[in-house]
Amino acid sequence: MQVTFPRLMLSEFNTHRVFSRNSSSSRAVPTSKRLKQVLEDPFVPSTWGKNQKGMHAEEELTGRDIDCAAEAWLSARDSAVKHAQDLLALGIHKQTVNRLLEPFAWQTVIVTATEWSNFYALRLNRSAQPEFQKIAEMMRDAQRSSDPVHVDFDDWHLPFVETSNAFDLFVGGMSIDDLRKVSAGRCARVSYLTHDGHVDPTTDDKLQRSGHMSPLEHVARPMTLEDAQNIVANQMVTLPGILDVDAANVFCGNLRGWVSLRKTILNEDDFSKRES
Repeated sequence: MQVTFPRLMLSEFNTHRVFSRNSSSSRAVPTSKRLKQVLEDPFVPSTWGKNQKGMHAEEELTGRDIDCAAEAWLSARDSAVKHAQDLLALGIHKQTVNRLLEPFAWQTVIVTATEWSNFYALRLNRSAQPEFQKIAEMMRDAQRSSDPVHVDFDDWHLPFVETSNAFDLFVGGMSIDDLRKVSAGRCARVSYLTHDGHVDPTTDDKLQRSGHMSPLEHVARPMTLEDAQNIVANQMVTLPGILDVDAANVFCGNLRGWVSLRKTILNEDDFSKRES
């Protein structure tokens, strides 16, 4: 999924370790783009809960108080914009300046997973933050209404490379290895919010050389029985029923029944062991 939600929800979203994810980065997005976003389309809370003990507000503001709260929030936005502009004028790098704008910004995340039930159980719960409940509801509805595409054992799931587009690129001289690299590269470019339409097979090589492996987790192929047997054999001291392994229920990293491109690379889990 490609999901856009309030930046302030990112830390909670990242607690879900079964997710492979990449997202827009305050260190990468130009400050001018962030300023434009928070001025033209800022995040403003959808509800204003009254202060009380605990993490969940049982009551909400009503009447004129709602308008006053929104006005105070936008006033804080204006102040943050002013100070960001002052720092920018001093030549301060975006990795610092953009932090002032985060409470008012939207965050775009690419997320890949096979396990969703725990996420929905926690984030659709009434005790979750209202904005998170809304996003989780939208994600669940999108998943339920999606039309899954069958992928054969010798094919790959290629985010941001549509089937027709993949065919055109393939006919244009790109191998399946190139297509995997284009897909991983586009997932990586979400850091800059330029992930749509960019074609650069060399991006994947750059990611590997720099140790940035997470974008390669979104590109995956179905797990074969041989894959599953090898995984189980490496994880178990004794091998009861090894020939009866069900590949659809074996985990490779955080994906069940799938092998990500990342997991096909030697020493993908430790950059210190990667060749320079």
